Amino acid sequence: MPLRAAIEEFLSFLATQRRLSAHTLRAYRIDLEHWLDDLESVRKIADTAALAERLEPVHLRSYLASLYDTHERASICRRLSAIRSMLRYFRMRGWIDRDVGQWVSSPKKEKNLPNFLKIEEMEELIEAPDLTTSLGLRDRAIFELLYGSGLRVSEGVGLSMGDVDLERGWATVFGKGSKERRVPLGPPAVEALRAYWERRRAQGEGLHGKSPVFVNYRGGRLTSRSVARTVARHLVRIASAKNLSPHGLRHSFATHLLAAGADLRVIQELLGHARLSTTQRYTHVDLGALLDEYRGAHPLHTKKNGSATS
Repeated sequence: MPLRAAIEEFLSFLATQRRLSAHTLRAYRIDLEHWLDDLESVRKIADTAALAERLEPVHLRSYLASLYDTHERASICRRLSAIRSMLRYFRMRGWIDRDVGQWVSSPKKEKNLPNFLKIEEMEELIEAPDLTTSLGLRDRAIFELLYGSGLRVSEGVGLSMGDVDLERGWATVFGKGSKERRVPLGPPAVEALRAYWERRRAQGEGLHGKSPVFVNYRGGRLTSRSVARTVARHLVRIASAKNLSPHGLRHSFATHLLAAGADLRVIQELLGHARLSTTQRYTHVDLGALLDEYRGAHPLHTKKNGSATS
């Protein structure tokens, strides 16, 4: 079977049996087609029979090594993961009799600490929108929800009004892998959402259970990219502006909870992390914040840097 046709079957399997999102499927396609180009041009392998007969672990290692100058380690790991998944599927279908992907180690990922805002910076960002306008009310509600409940941006923009219970202070969100979880809404988020929805009703919008929680100026569902632009626009108005993605509001939520003494398992549940190790990254973030405060305030450190007076 031609490899391109085999890849299409694999992607169809992921869509129908694994029910992966369109975004994830698109990433799989890009990664696998890039590897296929390498197989065809360098290895002269274009069908499953040739793949079964001639592919060796060294070929896959050589391909990954060629990516190091142009790709981040996380991207290389993702590409190897896609290739491994495809090879497992090929073996399951009987198209190959050995899976060389299992003999190739993943590159070690660079452990970059998540960026986040301090509590006073977060307060400045939340206060930045102009509440006399509809867009200002919307932006305030976005910030209160993402920070107050620790949602992923995709979870926030994917919410419909029927998913949110303002009276009880809960929202039902669908995270990675379409996993459903319930998250609490803090009073500021409830108040901000209520004010935003009341403005939309006053402007003649008929709201119902399937209406998007957040809309753009044309009335369509807000996108993750639009939220990124919104965060960037308001960040430049706060005193200590820094480069922060919308995901940084989620990082700030987790870091501030941890600093206040919340249990790591509780934070894991609120964030919807499948593994505790993912949540544990915030222990390093909090330590970094403490070190920053120490360096800025401890007398011995400031004296060493010429800031203390005798």
